[in-house]
Amino acid sequence: MTPRSSYAAKRDALKRGFIAGSISLITYLFVVIVTTPNLPALVALSAAVKVNGIILFGLAIAVGSQVYVSNHGKNLGCSMANKRKRILGSSSSTALSSFFSFFSLVPLGCCGSWLLILSLLPSFLGSSLSVILIQYSRPLSYLGLFIVIGYTAFTAIKLKRKLESMEIPEAQRKISFR
Repeated sequence: MTPRSSYAAKRDALKRGFIAGSISLITYLFVVIVTTPNLPALVALSAAVKVNGIILFGLAIAVGSQVYVSNHGKNLGCSMANKRKRILGSSSSTALSSFFSFFSLVPLGCCGSWLLILSLLPSFLGSSLSVILIQYSRPLSYLGLFIVIGYTAFTAIKLKRKLESMEIPEAQRKISFR
């Protein structure tokens, strides 16, 4: 097995990050279309981007960055401890942030299928908690986005520290998003 050049490793990691971010963006938009049968797809997508644009694109960028950083470290031979817990935390934060952001689309006529989920919440969580989740769905979705960005930043910092302690040429050590 021949060692990969720094440029090729970064390009591969960047490509994987871009693909992961794109998949998360497309999945979110697909869920909006599928759960909004009463509106044309373009109207539903337009409403989703207008109302939840920051969350929508923020999650895509954060997920793509997380994948880039972890793949770049893996390509350089840097193993990160507790990787399973970190991925689980990042994935669950992404899912929760997306879940809460869908609630804010219901009053606009989008994601009508989520009305069924909202009607079932009190039977599972109780009335008070359900009202809090619905009332504060927007801040909760921003909190989920913040957690995903935090995990990404934590991973990048941890990787940078590990790379500094390893015997790797300076050109390969840099973590950049260029």
